Amino acid sequence: MTAGATRRLFFAVDPPDPARRDLERALGPLRDLPGAPRWGRPERWHLTLLFLGAVPEPVVPRLVASAAPAVAATPPMALRLAGGGRFGSLRRPQVAWTGLEGDVEPLVALAGRLAAVARTLGLPVEDRPFRPHLTLGRWRPGRPADGTVPDRLAGYRGPEWPVQEIRLWESRLGPAPAYTVIAAWPLVR
Repeated sequence: MTAGATRRLFFAVDPPDPARRDLERALGPLRDLPGAPRWGRPERWHLTLLFLGAVPEPVVPRLVASAAPAVAATPPMALRLAGGGRFGSLRRPQVAWTGLEGDVEPLVALAGRLAAVARTLGLPVEDRPFRPHLTLGRWRPGRPADGTVPDRLAGYRGPEWPVQEIRLWESRLGPAPAYTVIAAWPLVR
């Protein structure tokens, strides 16, 4: 990379394949509803703990090293994808999501520790509470939108799964978006 280069990074927990498949089945009847969002692909689903955006290349090794103790302080967790909702208003929805049940408090605490790490490295961090969710899709501006679509997931409860690791991902935008794991930290059992 050239001087001044940045990498688009985020910390996340990745649901295992059985949890993704179960949620994908639950979304099946909603996919083609009028006004539904543009659904994301299941293989790209992540529970984002902290989106960092453009991180200068020289900061990345320090970020990786500093995140290790933040993750090490995390107890074992079990989660399940559950329910549904939207960000944005009913008339102008923006993001369809599913929520989480289980060991959510330790997950929120971890997100807070990772945000503190980023701040100590001089990285900008959004100043709003962390709301654990998995983004399912986005509504396109100017297109018909039915903000009630994710409400149909209200009774959804996926299978419980143990969180195995926390990952630092790089996201590349463009015609062929791609995700690459930069680092991963196992949760000690």
